[in-house]
Amino acid sequence: MIRKVGIVIKRQPQRGQEILRELSRWLEKKQLEWAIDAQTASLLTGPRGSAAGVPRPALASGCDMIIVIGGDGTLLSVARDIGASKTPILGVNLGSLGFLTEIPLAELYPALEGILAGRYRVRPRMRLAAEVARGGSTVARHEVLNEVVVNKSALARILDITVAVNGRFMTTFKADGLIVCTPTGSTGYSLSAGGPIVDPALDAMILCPICPHTLTNRPVVTPGSSRVEVELDRNHGDVYVTLDGQVGSPFLLGDRIRIRKSGNPVRLIQFPEKDYFEVLRQKLKWGGRVAAGSGSSPATRRRASRK
Repeated sequence: MIRKVGIVIKRQPQRGQEILRELSRWLEKKQLEWAIDAQTASLLTGPRGSAAGVPRPALASGCDMIIVIGGDGTLLSVARDIGASKTPILGVNLGSLGFLTEIPLAELYPALEGILAGRYRVRPRMRLAAEVARGGSTVARHEVLNEVVVNKSALARILDITVAVNGRFMTTFKADGLIVCTPTGSTGYSLSAGGPIVDPALDAMILCPICPHTLTNRPVVTPGSSRVEVELDRNHGDVYVTLDGQVGSPFLLGDRIRIRKSGNPVRLIQFPEKDYFEVLRQKLKWGGRVAAGSGSSPATRRRASRK
């Protein structure tokens, strides 16, 4: 049962204030408590303007669900900040449709009505646990929803990146970089680098080289249980490991990145009427034009497309 709702809104002062005022009033009318993080608290004015938001881990542990209003980047940061929390997240997009924030702002209140009525489902999304080992100690450790990326900080010669899977040598990629991603992340950086689209319900890990020098170096999909280790074959200078495109640290010769499936999936709120392939069709503009009524048969849609 939903009793208390956490709210995270992308930092857009005027618009964010309006959204927060309207949402908080709606929740109070439904006799629901609400709380906000520090970023959202900066939007507050008036009597509650001095109220401090709570850290995101505390927001997750103290609420029954979290509403994230922004874009996919905002949701990625929240997913990373709440750690092992099992609190479900509702992603609401302020702009165009997102792969993660698939509810448009105009549908927020009907969606919330559906949640209060129990017409929703919670879908776990696999995360990756990544750590950077240097000289026998761990210098960075994160859990990411989308991807781990190794690449140069500026234009330079291609990298030699050695990869082992489950302790066995796989290959040395000669490329501009390497992406290791989840099925959720397959529609992110990996997609633009030529990687496959993988249904987020699958338990898998995708290794996608960025602009490989050897054309036979293609993206590889491995089981989600795989343990991937990445290191540099030689010194390249300014190389970084970037997590979900938001957090980065230097990656030096001799460092080793260990990547495995996290035991802490992110739980996203979805609705029976929302279909993953519908999101793909709309976001990627498949077919150029989608016929009205996504539930119609393929034959009906083919006939409509000829009109």
